[in-house]
Amino acid sequence: MIEEIYDFTKLFGANLSLDEDPVLKKRDRYFFIDNALEKLPGNFVYAGVFLGKTVKSKFSPGFELLRMIAGTEANRVVVDGRTEWLFVCGRDIFKQGIIRILGSGRKGDHVLVMNDHLECLGYGIIVVDLDKVQRGLAVQNILDVGDFLRREEEE
Repeated sequence: MIEEIYDFTKLFGANLSLDEDPVLKKRDRYFFIDNALEKLPGNFVYAGVFLGKTVKSKFSPGFELLRMIAGTEANRVVVDGRTEWLFVCGRDIFKQGIIRILGSGRKGDHVLVMNDHLECLGYGIIVVDLDKVQRGLAVQNILDVGDFLRREEEE
């Protein structure tokens, strides 16, 4: 049941281990629930920690799942304060804003974006081999924590 979650975590080179018992799938959404919530009514909307959902056959993570992945040996980049702000506003990351590369820095790899406090801000895809460039576009923004606020603004 949680293969979609494991497949997603592997994109980051992460080895996240979840016990399948507390993971609950409701339609296209996955939740990590506490044992105290075992007997949920069938009509619940939200329970426990939201891990992600499937949209058009593609898994879309929740931010708690990204934080769980960040706690592993996943591919990560740490960015400076200015780049952090731009990333949360939906912008891509330029090489000049990357402070550290943890894990792979290869073109095409998925990478978690962290601030200098090692808080996960979202994720993206590396567009160039990071060890081969000094400047220019480095990581394409796929999802960031500002996404929720931008969606609120649209409504």
